[in-house]
Amino acid sequence: LQVVRDQISHCTVKLRQTTGLMEYCLEVIKENDPSGFLQISDALIRRVHLTEDQWGKGTLTPRMTTDFDLNLDNAPLLQSIHQLDFVQMKVSSPVPAPPILQLEECCTHNNSATLSWKQPPLSTVQVEGYILELDDGNGGQFREVYVGKETMCTVDGLHFNSTYSARVKAFNKTGVSPYSKTLVLQTSEDTQSEEQTLPFPVPLERSQLRRMSPFSSTLNLQPSFPGRSYFELRSSAHQLSLHSSLQSLNSAVDIKKMVAVAWFSFDPASAHADIIFSNDNLTVTCNSYDDRVVLGKTGFSKGLHYWELSIDRYDNHPDPAFGVARIDVLKDAMLGKDDKAWAMYVDNNRSWFMHNNSHTNRTEGGITKGATVGVLLDLTRRTLTFSINEDQQGPVAFENLEGLFFPAVSLNRNVQV
Repeated sequence: LQVVRDQISHCTVKLRQTTGLMEYCLEVIKENDPSGFLQISDALIRRVHLTEDQWGKGTLTPRMTTDFDLNLDNAPLLQSIHQLDFVQMKVSSPVPAPPILQLEECCTHNNSATLSWKQPPLSTVQVEGYILELDDGNGGQFREVYVGKETMCTVDGLHFNSTYSARVKAFNKTGVSPYSKTLVLQTSEDTQSEEQTLPFPVPLERSQLRRMSPFSSTLNLQPSFPGRSYFELRSSAHQLSLHSSLQSLNSAVDIKKMVAVAWFSFDPASAHADIIFSNDNLTVTCNSYDDRVVLGKTGFSKGLHYWELSIDRYDNHPDPAFGVARIDVLKDAMLGKDDKAWAMYVDNNRSWFMHNNSHTNRTEGGITKGATVGVLLDLTRRTLTFSINEDQQGPVAFENLEGLFFPAVSLNRNVQV
């Protein structure tokens, strides 16, 4: 196809040149001055003959045929067949025993789950690797999420408030072992019924709820409080149950509409090397004048999520960017320069939305020191909306979002968030 496209392009150029020469010849023929015509006729005739000769030299000859020249090399296969030893193939080592899930090391946090397993203590069969499978959180089919030699795996981006089943099996050159017992995991909730206490240990002075139009109720929280994971063994001999919960407040809070908090901080592991972390990874700046990207630790794939970022320092009118990104987003460019990020970048006067280096929806209104930028990720409606100081900034920024998204920021040394 590429060869044909190149030939079409070449022929188009030749046709354009030839058509131009014909039109020029027609204009020359209209010349009323015989002497003027004679002065250029010889050169024009040579030019026409030269064009005719070049046109016929393979320009219209197809450079490709509809036939494909395929060669099949069966020598390696024949050699393998001749070397088969059926006597040796009858003697093989046994398949591995089913792995054992280690409950004391299994836990869930927010929408992530960590599983650990080991071979039975008395097993002497060599194991080459393991296959970890999870269902879809809704009783659907199991899917492979890890294949390798490790005996521990953390799975991110699960749905909140969902029940997952997990199982693992071992393999070697002989075959695959039976599955381990099935482990049932419960991820953290992201919605609560009315008149309930908060499902996380938040200090009372930070439990104030406030309304933010057009956003739903949200909690004004800064530090991260770790949860506790618990597990119990069900009565069934073949099914284990892992329940994840968080401490509740000692006193009830009268709240009309409840929202749960999925705790996250900035992630040093995936950030650009120029990013500087402080305040238990809740505050970031940069030691470079170029924009650098840092992500949050928690990924979201379902539900309604809102978070705020406070501008602690703002010098020389930079344009930091805020939004969401895939885990493999470019870390050495402004957020939104590639197709892995959806962002709003803003200076002291105005803002723009940017995705895949496309700038849209310039909106008046910027940020200063002390300003608050809000990000509303609605994966039910598949939209992303921004606010500055509790007022929506521009229209709905992005639509048709789908997949796993991480909170993201890009900044340089003139900004601290």
